[in-house]
Amino acid sequence: MANTKGKRSGPCYVFSRPFRKHGVVPWATYTRIDKEGDIVDIKGMGTVQKRNAHKCSHGKIGRVYNVTQYAVGTVVDKQVKGKILAKRIKVLIEHIKHSKSRDSFLKWVKESNQKKKEAKEKGTWVQLKRQPAPPREAHSGRNSGKGPELLEPIPYEFMA
Repeated sequence: MANTKGKRSGPCYVFSRPFRKHGVVPWATYTRIDKEGDIVDIKGMGTVQKRNAHKCSHGKIGRVYNVTQYAVGTVVDKQVKGKILAKRIKVLIEHIKHSKSRDSFLKWVKESNQKKKEAKEKGTWVQLKRQPAPPREAHSGRNSGKGPELLEPIPYEFMA
């Protein structure tokens, strides 16, 4: 699908600011601390046009490999035909934000270490693998005293 021309495919929509968030860039954007190895989301900010990521990198997750005064270098995966290449791109700090994708994993690690420690003290075995959600238990619905109701489509009537 090269050179797509969909209704909302252009940079006007991709880099637009959210509702009631136009204007000056918030000061917290500049006071954030970025370190090498951080996982960041790349999301272009339309307020600042310089050093923005290309449209194909918009919405991707990258890892910081270089930090300068105004920008950060990130490693992003890009699919080129059958291969996935690690691209190194430089973007201004306005166009990135810290990713929350790793928070749930770190929380799970902390909980599993705690469970492991408690199980070792008791001398028991504990399940640490994350389990999928089980199917819901059987239950019966209420019909407020009425019998079963038959639902069927209304037949088409041609009106001339």
